[in-house]
Amino acid sequence: MAAEATEIRIAEQYGLAFLPLMIMRDQRIIERRGAQLGVAKLDVKWAKIGAVNAINDALLAGELDFAAGGVPSLVLLWAKTRNTAGAVRGVAALGDIPNELIVSRREVKSIRDLGPSDKIAVTAVKISNQAIALQMAAAQEFGPDNYEKLDPLTVGMAHPDAAVALLSGSGGITGHFSAPPFLERELRAKGLHSILSTYDVLGGPATLNVIWTRAAFREGHPKAYQAFVSALEEAMEVLNRDKRAAAAVYKRLTNSSESVEEIAGILEDPRFVFTVTPHRVMRTAEFMHRTARVKERPASWKDLFFPEAHRFSGN
Repeated sequence: MAAEATEIRIAEQYGLAFLPLMIMRDQRIIERRGAQLGVAKLDVKWAKIGAVNAINDALLAGELDFAAGGVPSLVLLWAKTRNTAGAVRGVAALGDIPNELIVSRREVKSIRDLGPSDKIAVTAVKISNQAIALQMAAAQEFGPDNYEKLDPLTVGMAHPDAAVALLSGSGGITGHFSAPPFLERELRAKGLHSILSTYDVLGGPATLNVIWTRAAFREGHPKAYQAFVSALEEAMEVLNRDKRAAAAVYKRLTNSSESVEEIAGILEDPRFVFTVTPHRVMRTAEFMHRTARVKERPASWKDLFFPEAHRFSGN
């Protein structure tokens, strides 16, 4: 049996959707949980990476142990690595949080009004949550065979950069498929408005981001894996118990332009549910299979996640 891990390397991204991870980092919950399990001096290293492709490459290369990102990336990695030594599966969800397509052109009321002059920022072209949601919306609006109709309008940008570009009006984009708190910042600005939500596309509240890792890490370092899972669940409890305190953590760690009160207000939005239970992930998986993005279709959401998550009432 391999020696238990003494180091865990975790990648997170930008925005309020990753607040549970920030709380884990801020309160050193993984280290404490590891010590309780007999893993002394567990060193947890955090990396903030805005590009999901870079995250996935690092994970597959063994340079990361846990990655956080959108459901499409998990589906892609699961399909690419299943039944191999480098198999990747999900650990847990990070919560149900809507993203919205914010646009600057007043005459754009729906995706039907988008045209060649538009440039829409998504975190990664063709594979991010936002890119897949836009494809799903196009399939619903223009017909299943036209799901890629709006792809030529998309450009890859991290949320903070896209928000600056859209708000300044000088960044070369006319839209941003945005995540909290950037979307709230954009909606407060004159002349910007929302035309689409991921909840519209997915038929209701749905998991935005998930955590995944390699089977080799879970099997080789079971205590470190257990420490991570229990730490994530504790962080969710901490966040949901006192959202103003959680908002203060976000403000301190990110130096967000929003006040603690504004961040807390966003967290109190009833559309936001911080939970480890996956919701509507199969909608995305089925779409990716139908459009040949992945060859294999998971039989259920449980195929995408390690057994420890199967006790959740997911879908």
